Amino acid sequence: MDLKILTYLIVGATFAVYIGIAFWARASSTGEFYVAGKGINPVANGMATAADWMSAASFISMAGLIAFNGYGASVFLMGWTGGYVLLAMLLAPYLRKFGKFTVPEFIGDRYYSKAAKIVAVLCLLIASITYVIGQMKGIGVAFSRFLEMSYESGLYVGMGIVFIYAVLGGMKGITYTQIAQYCVLIFAYTIPAIFISLNLTGMPIPQLGLGSQMADGSGTHLLDKLDQVVTDLGFREYSTQIMGSKLNMFIYTLSLMIGTAGLPHVIIRFFTVPKVADARSSAGWALVFIAILYTTAPAVGAMARLNLMETIQIGPVGEETGNLVYDERPQWFKNWETTGLLQFEDKNGDGRIQYYDDKNEAFAAQAESFGWKGNEMVKVDRDIMVLANPEIAGLPNWVIALVVAGGLAAALSTAAGLLLAISSAISHDLLKGVFWTGISEQGELLAGRISMAGAIVLAGYFGLHPPDFAAGTVAIAFGLAASSIFPVLMMGIFNQKMNKAGAVWGMIAGIGVTMAYVFQHKGIFFVPGTSFLNPDIGMGPHWFLGISPNAFGAVGALVNFGVAILVSRMTAEPPEHIQQLVEDIRVPRGVGEAAAH
Repeated sequence: MDLKILTYLIVGATFAVYIGIAFWARASSTGEFYVAGKGINPVANGMATAADWMSAASFISMAGLIAFNGYGASVFLMGWTGGYVLLAMLLAPYLRKFGKFTVPEFIGDRYYSKAAKIVAVLCLLIASITYVIGQMKGIGVAFSRFLEMSYESGLYVGMGIVFIYAVLGGMKGITYTQIAQYCVLIFAYTIPAIFISLNLTGMPIPQLGLGSQMADGSGTHLLDKLDQVVTDLGFREYSTQIMGSKLNMFIYTLSLMIGTAGLPHVIIRFFTVPKVADARSSAGWALVFIAILYTTAPAVGAMARLNLMETIQIGPVGEETGNLVYDERPQWFKNWETTGLLQFEDKNGDGRIQYYDDKNEAFAAQAESFGWKGNEMVKVDRDIMVLANPEIAGLPNWVIALVVAGGLAAALSTAAGLLLAISSAISHDLLKGVFWTGISEQGELLAGRISMAGAIVLAGYFGLHPPDFAAGTVAIAFGLAASSIFPVLMMGIFNQKMNKAGAVWGMIAGIGVTMAYVFQHKGIFFVPGTSFLNPDIGMGPHWFLGISPNAFGAVGALVNFGVAILVSRMTAEPPEHIQQLVEDIRVPRGVGEAAAH
């Protein structure tokens, strides 16, 4: 069957399921809209959390980063999974025990301050809106290629689907929709990986295929073959390259970890289960479901890079016949050219494709002797690699269509969670919590839906003018969450003496320093057409200690902790009942008394 028709059928079927679930599970109260009535089974909540967590950055962009940055891109694997463990162990059970709907509500009550709540809402909005942009980029990329729509039209369709099931169903509808989306995205990610691993290594398990020998009988291991292919063309060795310095790698990983633990749309999921024990259980299940994709991603990235390089470089480097003739390029190449995400420029007029690292001075001198005038693949968007990989490998059309549905499921599931976090921050935390405390439940529910609709429109506008590739945009969002929300949550749970002044000034200082650093080195946020994310990650000339802007959230978090502790010591202690509240969150009164008797 034709790929376009098959894609419409599969994607249309998944969209119909999402909308059907939204009508079946539509919210009728604020409790169902914000936290699904606190009645979700831990296993189901774990699956929904995994879908909420694994965004377009995880599904579409992460393997693309691994494909082009090799070992260095392991910061995303370690940071995101490690951060989830941090969230599950140190924050989620205590926040669930506190019992409030949202992160700003916890901060407002814990720090006995409306000012703290308002600052928390602003930090949440900045981080969440930045995160949503990455999801919109993923939606646009998938639609623009496989449904042969413009990038803009694809975004409008995605916005419409999210509007229906998120605004109507709230957290209850989103939760059950995300369970369906997890099933779609995990099958869509693993099935092509199994096919490609079989083709290249004869091993059906991609995680093992990554370390296996090639199936061509050469006795060469896949990673050795990939290292040889890329270094022959002047690129850095795949299995040893790092992103900047070792310090930058460490700080980048730390930023992603604590940013993960500070993301409000993930934290709010732990309020949807009946008990504190269920919050711990659902966190464990979510980690299992997440691990299936995250352990597959390195194999997907490596195999995609090898397939891409061997498609273009079809013979020994330096021989005229070794480079692919442009007019003989495969159909997948032509398809992605139409999206503008893959671009070729014939710089030496020979009609062949020269794809090499022309920034490598030693190899560039050698390439000049071949008659090459520079890298002619002037654009290979990292976000296309997962979606293009099945086409490059020549897999059946139904597999390609399934990957499209999976990419859209990942983007839509996370976008819905983020939009709910934005909506609840505006309607529940600001409107009901600060400006209109007497609003009725139905009035608050209506305000929540209006807020979510407005957030969808705002996210769509920013999605129409994406800064750059999805995972890089998301890394900035994690840095903003790391520098603002994570420290105040940690100190709120584990530091009885932390007061409202310390919390407020800590959040302001942390996110202020981080945003200033990003502005200085990446440009201005949200200006149409402006790119503030350089995909060629190296050592910036004016980076503080060689730390990239994407990784600076960890430094902002240290500033937050330092300012908060200093200000807290210079101002009045929290009231006694607040200090006792903090103690009760961690160790309830009466613990051990029964055992003593």
